Amino acid sequence: MTYCVGMMLDQGLVFMSDTRTNAGLDNISTFRKMTIWEEPGDRVITLLSSGNLATTQAVVSLLEERTKTREDRTPTLLGVPSMFQAARLVADTLREVISQHREAGQQADSAFQATLILGGQVAGSPPRLFLIYPEGNFIEAGPDTPFFQIGETKYGRPILVRAYDPAMSFEETMKLLLVSFDSTLKANLTVGAPFDFHFYEADSLKSGWQGRITQDDPYFQTVSKSWGDALKDALDSLPDYAQRP
Repeated sequence: MTYCVGMMLDQGLVFMSDTRTNAGLDNISTFRKMTIWEEPGDRVITLLSSGNLATTQAVVSLLEERTKTREDRTPTLLGVPSMFQAARLVADTLREVISQHREAGQQADSAFQATLILGGQVAGSPPRLFLIYPEGNFIEAGPDTPFFQIGETKYGRPILVRAYDPAMSFEETMKLLLVSFDSTLKANLTVGAPFDFHFYEADSLKSGWQGRITQDDPYFQTVSKSWGDALKDALDSLPDYAQRP
């Protein structure tokens, strides 16, 4: 399983993804699920992936290869004129890979599906964020839906819904995301650290603050413990239920 979040802020775009993949509890591995393409001064594009690992790796590999060869005027992520066209390109590539599985005789189509979050900025237009479905269609984030989650979404969603504010700083957003990821990994063993992150500052047109948060990271441990303690204190502060006669 996977947990990834893409979020729009006044300050820019933020992305975070876990790295755990599993084919049963006795076969757990670590794979990066975040890919960043950059043409400084022109565009920065970030992709998060959830679903079948072979499918998502094939999608990323095709996108990578096509940005390097640029043969026959084939559209590439480094050449499309807008983020909307980038979303269309990624969606078409995802559909292409899933179709290849089907043509190769793979009958269980659902087993090879994937869902993607794509966000970034192309010079001349604002930052944009998209959720791309296995069928190849996609939707765009906006004021009413300012963030997307893929993978194991239900455990980390409540804190995002309650605490998200578009005016948050990147530092405040890191705290929010780590609480969301901590809640998810504690409830589901198929989600786990390390967590990759990328915080893109609007109009910078260059990759931003990025890195990896490990399980034993001191700040993550502080956030995890403090959040757990705060929840217990909040529960204790609520009035007890008064039994009726």
